[in-house]
Amino acid sequence: QVMLVESGGGLVQAGGSLRLSCAASGGRFTNWVMAWFRQAPGKEREFVGAISWSGGSTYYLDSVKGRFTISRDNAKKTVYLQMNSLKAEDTAVYYCAASFIATIETRETDEYDYWGQGTQVTVSS
Repeated sequence: QVMLVESGGGLVQAGGSLRLSCAASGGRFTNWVMAWFRQAPGKEREFVGAISWSGGSTYYLDSVKGRFTISRDNAKKTVYLQMNSLKAEDTAVYYCAASFIATIETRETDEYDYWGQGTQVTVSS
């Protein structure tokens, strides 16, 4: 049974930083493209970015490029989302997701096989 567990969310002031982690258990971590999504109140779940199985390639939503960085440690079966220069509009529940078939540019939630429970990020202005 595959489980993804996010951690690291919290309350931060605008301009601050947070690092989210997503730890996987079960399954073969190196088979998956790993992605981060977010969902703000009253809005649809939105793709933030993704990383290839090797960690060699990443892809980001335009609005987070240059501020967010996704990395992974395959030995620890963990993917990270480093968020810098946070803005109020980054406030959302952040989810990690895993897919066997997605590419790093795949934004459709239906293409992802496993999801974490989410972690709240709140940015105060």
